Amino acid sequence: MSTSTIHDIGYRHYEGRRNGRAYVLRSLYVHNLRAAYGLGRPARAKVMPFLLGAIMLLPAAGSVAAFAFTKQEDALFRYASYANIMQVIVAIFLATQAPVLASREVRFHVIPLYFSRPVGHLDFVLAKAAAMATALFALMAVPVTVLYVGGLISKMPDSGEQLLKYLGALVGCVLFALVLAAIGMVVAAFTPRRGFGVAAVIAVYMISAAFVGAVQGIAEAQTNFTLQGWAGLFTPFNLVDIVQVRLLGAQSSSAGIPSGVAGGVVALAVCALIVVGSVAVLYRRFRKAGLS
Repeated sequence: MSTSTIHDIGYRHYEGRRNGRAYVLRSLYVHNLRAAYGLGRPARAKVMPFLLGAIMLLPAAGSVAAFAFTKQEDALFRYASYANIMQVIVAIFLATQAPVLASREVRFHVIPLYFSRPVGHLDFVLAKAAAMATALFALMAVPVTVLYVGGLISKMPDSGEQLLKYLGALVGCVLFALVLAAIGMVVAAFTPRRGFGVAAVIAVYMISAAFVGAVQGIAEAQTNFTLQGWAGLFTPFNLVDIVQVRLLGAQSSSAGIPSGVAGGVVALAVCALIVVGSVAVLYRRFRKAGLS
């Protein structure tokens, strides 16, 4: 017969430093931001985000090269228009990476494990939403920065005006990131299967773009330019473009936008409503999943 030995290891109270809520929130944010780019995961998880990042950079690099050879300012993409021009790539990035952040824990039923520790429901949501928005911001802001720096190196005239346009474009990138992350995270959180989540986010983007495009086309044919402009509020890329044009002084890259500063204020209010509303919806969604 084998003999067993009982070891009295005892228990000791933890008397070390407690990092608190800020450390927990920062750790969740960094973990989710890394996950958005596949860092810390298998190599196949890195393929899509970095491939899309490279595709986003190529037109900017080509534009800078064309400007360096021709010295024609028209060869450079407008900073504020770049995200709108590349919106298909941005939408694909959102569709592929939002389910990684929003639905993976739901699918594997591990959210209750997070909430068994001192992790607040709101902190959990804010960390995920902020990480997705940061990933999108980096995707859009890096090529815009390449355009600006490349223009400076190639001795673009009136660098002071270019700096203002560049900073305005960065503000636009922040708005794009917040609005798109809000929409994508909500859609993905209600589709636990990643494949369904990707399809759902793409469907929301395509349906809204097709619907608004049809409405604007009909309004333009009937010379109802007011309706054509306000219809842009119902698709995220046009929505943020309205803010850029009416409040940040950018040139329009959309089919039609509302006239006057009032249009920009309304569009900004809609952006804020989308972001706040998405946080509330995600809070309820993850809180319910944490109880299961």
